[in-house]
Amino acid sequence: MNVRYRRRSASSALHSVGEGLRALPRPVAVVVGGGGVLGAAQVGIGYALEQRGFVPDLVIGTSVGALNGAIAAAHPGKAAPWLDVVWTRVRRREVFPLGYLPSRASICTDRGLRRLIARAGLPSRIEQLEVPFTAVAMDLATGAQALLDHGDLESALLASAAIPGVLPPVVRDGRTLVDGGVIALVPVRAALQAGAASVVVLSTGPTSWPLRPAIPPRRAGAVAARAGLLLWHAQIERDLHEVSQQIPTVVLPTGIETWPAPWDFGHSQRLINTACLSAGRFLDGLRVSGPGLYRVDGPPAASAGLGQGRTASVPGVGR
Repeated sequence: MNVRYRRRSASSALHSVGEGLRALPRPVAVVVGGGGVLGAAQVGIGYALEQRGFVPDLVIGTSVGALNGAIAAAHPGKAAPWLDVVWTRVRRREVFPLGYLPSRASICTDRGLRRLIARAGLPSRIEQLEVPFTAVAMDLATGAQALLDHGDLESALLASAAIPGVLPPVVRDGRTLVDGGVIALVPVRAALQAGAASVVVLSTGPTSWPLRPAIPPRRAGAVAARAGLLLWHAQIERDLHEVSQQIPTVVLPTGIETWPAPWDFGHSQRLINTACLSAGRFLDGLRVSGPGLYRVDGPPAASAGLGQGRTASVPGVGR
């Protein structure tokens, strides 16, 4: 659907809930997808939502989106500053420490991810979060989606982020679980299953854009990357269109044209600032009228106009 834009003052620190957000049927689920460092952009989107007074009724997260989502569920309406500190201080070697093989099942240990979770100010159990929360993982035995909405929070987050072969699988309640992004990189179907009447999607990366045809690459790594992009894109588009036929489905833009590698955490502040501006402009022009898919069509160069080289400082964002 087409979205009308209304430019807002960058100096405004707090907004009332916008017309589009107010029109969303309750309960509203925030859906937070996966993507490594691309999750930093979700922090910027979080700032834009919180500046407009928006608090979700439930949060569903996959992979890194599960960690972001759990922090949002623990600190409703004020999670973005917590997440800002996490993302601007973390480094690759903390999350993906090489050289410490815990088993034959992965090339990295999860000790860094455990430390990151421990520093996030989270309760020990999912039920203790302020907002109902679900982490999405995949059952490695059956391939089924595993919805982790109760019990130990740390193991749920570790399972949802257990990139196959990179981080170790997690055994939880008798099941061997791995990264939920394998089966649901953007878990909107899980939100519908949880009873959401509308969803707000914190999108990440180029998999969230309508893809353009490209010249097929020839090098092995590029071939694999392109194939993975197409696979995830098809999965996301299928799920978004299925859910949007039943409930309003809002996909918030990041405004980022060129993304770093998923393990390159040195770009976090740029991603946060750019996504805050782009999502804010989108929200200020959002109009919702029943079920449908509400998003910007096309990559940022054609829509938000905020590329890699144009990082703005946003009042109230970062330090």
